[in-house]
Amino acid sequence: MLRTGLSVSLMLWSLMAHAVLTIEITEGAAGAFPVAIVPFGWDDAGEVPLDIAAVVSADLVRSGKVRALPKDDMLAMPTSADRINFKNWQILGMENLLIGRVRAQGKDNFTVQFQLFDVFRERQLAGYSFPVPRHDFRRLAHHISDLVYETLTGSKGVFSTRVAYVVSTDIATDGARYLLQVADADGFNPKTVVTSSEPLMSPSWSADGAKVAYVSFEKGGSAIWMQEIASGKREQIASFKGINGAPSWSPDGRKLAVTLSRHGNADIFIYDIVAKTFSQLTRHYAIDTEPVWSPDGSTIVFTSDRGGKPQLYRVDVGGGKASRLTFEGSYNARATFSPDGSRLAMIHGARGLFHIALLDLKTGILDVLTDGRLDETPSFAPNGSMIIYATVHQDQAMLAAVSADGRVRQRLQHTAGEVREPAWSPFRP
Repeated sequence: MLRTGLSVSLMLWSLMAHAVLTIEITEGAAGAFPVAIVPFGWDDAGEVPLDIAAVVSADLVRSGKVRALPKDDMLAMPTSADRINFKNWQILGMENLLIGRVRAQGKDNFTVQFQLFDVFRERQLAGYSFPVPRHDFRRLAHHISDLVYETLTGSKGVFSTRVAYVVSTDIATDGARYLLQVADADGFNPKTVVTSSEPLMSPSWSADGAKVAYVSFEKGGSAIWMQEIASGKREQIASFKGINGAPSWSPDGRKLAVTLSRHGNADIFIYDIVAKTFSQLTRHYAIDTEPVWSPDGSTIVFTSDRGGKPQLYRVDVGGGKASRLTFEGSYNARATFSPDGSRLAMIHGARGLFHIALLDLKTGILDVLTDGRLDETPSFAPNGSMIIYATVHQDQAMLAAVSADGRVRQRLQHTAGEVREPAWSPFRP
């Protein structure tokens, strides 16, 4: 089994120096899988656009599956297969070796080649060559990380995905600002989707990763918006009297499940994006909110206090009687499905503390993953390996992440404000 260690190299911190979200690995599983990631060779005397090996190393260490060999401990730095002495890496206990080269192809275009080797079997596991423009080096580095991760673990990597979140500054003053931002999974390349002097909340990704739906209070009351990330074009979905909240995209990208109180009570509605019509899914005197679609699109899980306290319920998308899913603790809310549909992450409250917990839908076993006092809004990585969530650390609102087995933990602190409401994007098409 591949696992990570606890230490974080100085290289990782230097990589994060210009990121909006700085990532600190606070806990990891013992027995990390050892990989040597050699600095890539450079066949030109000019300036190197990016240290690709450093980005790949930081990605893989952050995954909780890899322990990267520090550069100062390397006995050699080969950049081609014919220069590898496998005995050097076997002595160091490295199970795999990654090498690469960068070649200039004109002013702003390059070719990047890399090879991944099994050190003890002394054979190549993967090898690719990619053309890349200067401005796309970081994206290619994440793509290489994904390929290496999948080769080593058999699961898709999430390093090329993105995270949406809400940043708030000066909220106790008249100059309060709320920003819905989207950044790479490592915190780089942040893009502000919308800015408001009133709260923004509940971002939700479309299945193709091209749009986000969210709630804005920019006009006083709540309203649900749908916005294209690339163009900034947006459309108001709902602004009825009362509650307009908690949008959730269907897996096919054709519908949104939302919470509306347009008839007086908060219920779950389904919005057809093409027909631009609403259909009511739940009808109950209690508060029904925070809907989330199952990955197969057949059911919706939502939060309701119809049993006296907030708990999770499931209902078919075609309607019918809702069944209760959670019974442990006095509070279970804000569910999110694992990509395979077998588990639900949620906010689990007991004795005045709120943690992130994982419910196995087959066995009914609830596993508490975090130990913060106010952990909320969990969101699964698209490969199911990690869960990102909002928390409070030293009275500062920030993001954190925990592996689905609870062994790896990270904190993601924003450099310019408090951050909440994370949502992990789907895989890029």
